[in-house]
Amino acid sequence: MLEQLQNQLIVSCQPITGGPMDSPSIVAAMASAAIAGGASAVRIEGIRNVEAVRTVTDRPIIGIVKVDLDSSPVRITPHSQDIRDLISAGADIIAFDATDRTRPEPVEALLHTVQSLGAYSMADCSCLSDGKSAHALGADILASTLSGYTSGSVPATPDLALVRQLATLDKFIIAEGRYNSPESAAAALTAGADAVVVGTAITRTEVVTGWFREAIHR
Repeated sequence: MLEQLQNQLIVSCQPITGGPMDSPSIVAAMASAAIAGGASAVRIEGIRNVEAVRTVTDRPIIGIVKVDLDSSPVRITPHSQDIRDLISAGADIIAFDATDRTRPEPVEALLHTVQSLGAYSMADCSCLSDGKSAHALGADILASTLSGYTSGSVPATPDLALVRQLATLDKFIIAEGRYNSPESAAAALTAGADAVVVGTAITRTEVVTGWFREAIHR
């Protein structure tokens, strides 16, 4: 399956929670439109959304569940049960937070669950250390997803330096996080990524509208 994603675009179809686009039928339509435009895979949050997208495409689905926990800052697929539910819903690849933070279940346990159910594992990393740890545990994919999101202010631009670092680990590398222009997505592949995920710039209408509004006001 990873060969299908080599040098390809993946679109993250995650509308703003509670926004007007936040329904499984609309997420499925977003995914269909992204695939019609040339996306080779989609990244989908939520069990019902994965189920809806699975009915409209046989392309690879990267599935995640986002959960706000009182006891941990980890939000992306923190529990093994999330993984079981995502795979049952039709996800082919399971992405999860692979950072070294307080968490309800260790990364090793999450990886074991993915592997035992025959899916591909995608470690969402914030730094090279996360990538090395996930690599040692046997993750199939290392991604730069969480760079800039674990502390302090979120940068405006993607972390190409992390992509270059992860590319030295001899794994399938996905660049993700703030790739908001075609040029930056292409730069990710030049930096060593095997594929790139674009989300906000394609599927978050409210945010992109705000970019244009702010530019006009300036």
